[in-house]
Amino acid sequence: MKFSLIVCTYMRPKPLFRLLNSVNIQTLYPDQILIIDGSRDDETSQILHQSNFKNLEYFKVSDYDRGLTKQRNFGISKLFPLSEVVCFLDDDIVLTSTYFENLIDTYQDYPNSIGVGGYIINEVEWYKKDQAEVELDEFAYDGYVRHLGSRHLLRKKLGLQPDVPPCHMPKFSNGYAIGFLPPSGKKYRVENFMGGVSSFRKKIFEKIKFSNYFHGYGLYEDMDFCIRASKLGQLYVNTSAKLYHYHEDSGRPNDYKYGKMVIRNGWYVWRVRYPSPDLISTLKWYSIAVLLTLIRFSNALFTSSKKKAFTESMGRVVGLCSLLIRKPIE
Repeated sequence: MKFSLIVCTYMRPKPLFRLLNSVNIQTLYPDQILIIDGSRDDETSQILHQSNFKNLEYFKVSDYDRGLTKQRNFGISKLFPLSEVVCFLDDDIVLTSTYFENLIDTYQDYPNSIGVGGYIINEVEWYKKDQAEVELDEFAYDGYVRHLGSRHLLRKKLGLQPDVPPCHMPKFSNGYAIGFLPPSGKKYRVENFMGGVSSFRKKIFEKIKFSNYFHGYGLYEDMDFCIRASKLGQLYVNTSAKLYHYHEDSGRPNDYKYGKMVIRNGWYVWRVRYPSPDLISTLKWYSIAVLLTLIRFSNALFTSSKKKAFTESMGRVVGLCSLLIRKPIE
């Protein structure tokens, strides 16, 4: 299958170069690589013009097309006509050498698939353990166990934990993300996956595009797109399509804006999936939002990143208050 790779980048020349070096050693190489650069300087273009990556096309976008969802839609407009699959990667990713080979094989194994996500291997430590020995602070899935973070542990104690499998959204949102799928090597049917390690059949873009609701950094834009895409076909995560995610700080919004986006964008994608949630689900959504905000405030007291935690917490508070005045709309 012929496939294209789109990488949207912003002020991250060195991480992007590191990603492209990992693409260069793939056992299955993209037929087209589109770099869509929203940077406000020329460092990215300079570093790419000094290199020689095969099948690479570089585009520097204007202010009008800057922002993750806009840059992705711009990249889609430049796709190679014969491409059957479009892959998206964040610029702070590093691939294992068989990533594309395993990812593309999924489309051949599952003809009903409309999208396939990759699997991050450097964020969670999993281990095997007898189901009967699983502790309160552990999460078990498909024969594997991982520790629960403090947020999920507290939600579990309060009866607010997700009641659906990983990469599915509960009726009150706030589900288990891709990091709750184990490193089994299996392919899991899902409802959503991370946009920075995603791929879709090209034909889907004839029906839907990335939403213009999300501006700039575009937090949860991947959830929004996957929810809409899942109505058109099946989504999978292939845990043998492995990669590393390094969470570069450069190019991210300030902590206040990020906190506000967590709330408002989170509310938005929840309502995309469940336009008319029942009262219990609504109460749970707000309870979780308040709980996570309080936990983030506690980080301002007990962690080394006090200012960062406090600023993000204030953004969350403002985001919650803003829902009483003006809820997000398309």
